[in-house]
Amino acid sequence: MSKQFDVVVIGGGPGGYIAAIRAAQLGFNVACIDEWKNAAGGPAPGGTCTNVGCIPSKALLQSSEHFEHATHHFADHGISTGKVEMDVAKMIARKDGVVKQNNDGILYLFKKNKVSFFHGRGSFVAAKDGAYEIKVAGAAEEVIVGMQVIVATGSNARALPGAEFDEVNVLSNDGALRVGAVPKKLGVIGSGVIGLEMGSVWRRLGAEVTILEALPTFLGAADEGVAKEALKAFTKQGLKIELGVKISEVKNGKKGVTVSYANAKGEAQELAVDKLIVSIGRVPNTTGLNTEAVGLQLDERGAIVVDDECRTNLPGVWAVGDVVRGPMLAHKAEEEGVAVAERIAGQHGHVNFATVPWVIYTSPEIAWVGRTEQQLKAEGVAYKAGQFPFLANGRARALGDTTGFVKIIADAATDEILGVHIIGPMASELIAEAVMAMEFKASSEDIARICHAHPSLSESTKEAALAVDKRTLNF
Repeated sequence: MSKQFDVVVIGGGPGGYIAAIRAAQLGFNVACIDEWKNAAGGPAPGGTCTNVGCIPSKALLQSSEHFEHATHHFADHGISTGKVEMDVAKMIARKDGVVKQNNDGILYLFKKNKVSFFHGRGSFVAAKDGAYEIKVAGAAEEVIVGMQVIVATGSNARALPGAEFDEVNVLSNDGALRVGAVPKKLGVIGSGVIGLEMGSVWRRLGAEVTILEALPTFLGAADEGVAKEALKAFTKQGLKIELGVKISEVKNGKKGVTVSYANAKGEAQELAVDKLIVSIGRVPNTTGLNTEAVGLQLDERGAIVVDDECRTNLPGVWAVGDVVRGPMLAHKAEEEGVAVAERIAGQHGHVNFATVPWVIYTSPEIAWVGRTEQQLKAEGVAYKAGQFPFLANGRARALGDTTGFVKIIADAATDEILGVHIIGPMASELIAEAVMAMEFKASSEDIARICHAHPSLSESTKEAALAVDKRTLNF
């Protein structure tokens, strides 16, 4: 007889494992199915984020930033190091260790919360007696039954037609995290989060990096002022960024990759590189889920169709994270996972897309929440904005990192904060105050009146709030 569970979660990434834990906290008998394997073939829950995304990329960014500090900035602090060398193999091994710590942490949390973990690929078998049979294809195949099912199967890297990933020369985010030596020349197609972060890692370690972007604007989703500042900073660092390109052919040979393209002026160009990272977005991962067996509805992109509360067209089947609509962000998936578990329990889980923060972990870091000036102009919303540069912040000066600024945008009539945009040191941490302020519908005056520690980077947020009313104190 098949094991029966109140809730079965398919996928152990940020949306899935968090949903499973929250459902277990609410008293349900829960199972979570995940197929990721570590190098030894053992379970590696955490999904793309933990294994080949957010966590390992941050580990490499940290290592490469240390290297750049040692080679370019230590002398400013009076530190003499002599010749500095990077052991790429050791850097990759450290990254793998960080990933394993997170994998093991999730397995521990499953055990702590009494979540039954199944290592294998989950797929639908049939709907039966108001429940769903789910096959687990692992070391041994078995079928379990779930009264409620949460699909959290994530997404995969989108390949460029004619340039399929071989993870040797043409790399997805996965291969980009496993490069064994610093390439002399690195090409990146796409100037999104993954392209910029991975380009930054290998540029710091000595690679000559060229980023090709099809769009005519850089970081079009970000505030225009932030994007302009970022392009200036990255170009100064040595990243070569070409916008408005049209790629005609990619040749993958034994000695590397050649990209033929037209630049923004329509002129034919050719880029020869040792490695090519393709970072042109991600696609929902529903392949092999056997959705047709139960009639689960997909859209034209292959994403699972859900309503505002993550309900699918099938009773008792939910979907969260990258496999549904909305931003493909790990923290968005987590929030949806918690909300769905609570809805199953009869509670009122809630996710506010308007206050989901975005972060790019380059140097300078970039983070924002809410609407940009260009969005507000397009919508005809009257607003006022204030900006404060890190150049005028005492802590930033002490850190030796004064690039960028904080910008706060507020409603012209009510002063409610509509958006906060940061480029500069620790933007990923500073944005949390802005998210909280917007969730509580704070005004710029509220932040301006709150005491911030001195000296701290967060004072720049306070000063930007003061700038909305044209009364900054330190600039």
